[in-house]
Amino acid sequence: MRRLAGVLAAATAIVAAQAVAAVPSKARVAALAGEAMTATGAKGLAIAVIDNGRVASVQAFGARNAKGDPLTTETVMYGASLTKALFGYYALMLVDEGKLDLDRPVAAILPRPLPDYGNLDAYGNWGDLKADDRWQRITPRHILTHSTGFANFSFIEPDGKLKFHFDPGARFAYSGEGIMLLQFALEKGLGIDVGADIQRRVFTPLGMTATSLMWRPAFARNLADGWEADGKVEPHDERSKVRAAGSMDTTIGDMAKLTAAMARGWALKRATRKSYSAPHLPITSRQQFPSLLPEAAPNDRWPYLAAGLGVISFTGPQGRGFMKGGHNDSTANTMVCIEAKRRCVVILSNDVRAEMAFPWLVRAILGDINVPYGWEYPGVSDKLIKRN
Repeated sequence: MRRLAGVLAAATAIVAAQAVAAVPSKARVAALAGEAMTATGAKGLAIAVIDNGRVASVQAFGARNAKGDPLTTETVMYGASLTKALFGYYALMLVDEGKLDLDRPVAAILPRPLPDYGNLDAYGNWGDLKADDRWQRITPRHILTHSTGFANFSFIEPDGKLKFHFDPGARFAYSGEGIMLLQFALEKGLGIDVGADIQRRVFTPLGMTATSLMWRPAFARNLADGWEADGKVEPHDERSKVRAAGSMDTTIGDMAKLTAAMARGWALKRATRKSYSAPHLPITSRQQFPSLLPEAAPNDRWPYLAAGLGVISFTGPQGRGFMKGGHNDSTANTMVCIEAKRRCVVILSNDVRAEMAFPWLVRAILGDINVPYGWEYPGVSDKLIKRN
């Protein structure tokens, strides 16, 4: 029996080794980027590859604006919801220091009842929750696993009001307003300036000199505008508020440093880092958006797909991985990491059309990893989709 177990373990290791692709050269990545841009019509694309927790290559291609100025590795681009992956990692730094307990309700952190703060443009519509005491049960773990019960944002509700669609912790449903609740608790309950604290703890020590959660005038020197799906140019937004749900401006060079640090567990205890991308809550929806779709039948769900703490956890031929996307009408970003090899790819684009090539690009760079892009981008395959 012991011998059989050994044989099976060896066979499993051989299969896993065969599934791991070699890290592509810079020239190969450049060729892939060119093919993706030609196929999708995307005007700008930046790609970083991380191997064994270290930056292997960082490159940028195409244009940063309608004038045709080149997109470079130092061009400031919109990070969008990659901010949430950063925020989850930062929250675990606070956990390691004993400042935050993931399972202590937010209500116990705040000095006043949450609805008493009212509806705040900078955070969320907490006053709308006055008649529903389930706000007292929400924990940081619920927030970081997107299981508060909220819609993505209250402004998409038919009546514009924040409400619970299920009990906190019951299931996954993506919520930016939920993420803002944890930022609110840290700032109003613990007295932390989240933007300044992330700058001090993360951006400065990692040498991320062109990254911020709020606009800096210096960014204008080398700034990416964006292209929408119809080819319309969208100027870069000068964000005036720190928003953990998605206000980060960054560069592909800086995102490479951050992703490499997260892949190797920088600044976290080993067990804490493991929890970051562990499968905390099974994901039961057939796709990510709309965020409040009914739960899929068990045989129609994505296997081995779960919520991590600010990221999505999945399992494939190379073992466990984690991912996070970032999107708006003119932005397309993705970050995918494989834990075993601490190998990642980060793609930032200032053209939303680039998303159509993400599954193909990630597979070409990282190999067969079973990344659940069909859940994030329904209908998009890992074949390079040609432009009409």
